[in-house]
Amino acid sequence: MVWALADPALNAYVGSAGTVGQPWPHLQQVLRVERQRALLHQGRVSKVEREVTYAISSLPPTRAPAGRLARALRGHWGIENRAHYVRDVVFDEDRSQVRSGAAPQVLAAGRNLAITLLRRAGYPCIAAAVRTLAGRPACAVQLVLSGGRP
Repeated sequence: MVWALADPALNAYVGSAGTVGQPWPHLQQVLRVERQRALLHQGRVSKVEREVTYAISSLPPTRAPAGRLARALRGHWGIENRAHYVRDVVFDEDRSQVRSGAAPQVLAAGRNLAITLLRRAGYPCIAAAVRTLAGRPACAVQLVLSGGRP
């Protein structure tokens, strides 16, 4: 559920309360976002988690009412979850021991490139594609050289 508040006094305060002490010039709305998810265990709800977060928007309420903002937030998190889930589950990114210099960003970029190439090539399951191509290095090289185009 999303509540959107477009109050000029609140908008002026939100920016001025920060370290710079000045209002944010393009702030139009302050949002309160309530999320709820049910955790399942053996097909039954074992726990319900609720979370409240806040967001801001530079779009006025006439261009972005609360319903539209809720859909945009859901779409954003759908994309984020899709990318991070694959990176964590297939490539086990969260357990990576690489933490210094530019190496973590380089490895993340390589993982993103691999995922993009596999999706562009039409693989429906990234995990299965990684396993398949691990045993077929010539196909993996061809995938990279073709830019993921069949």
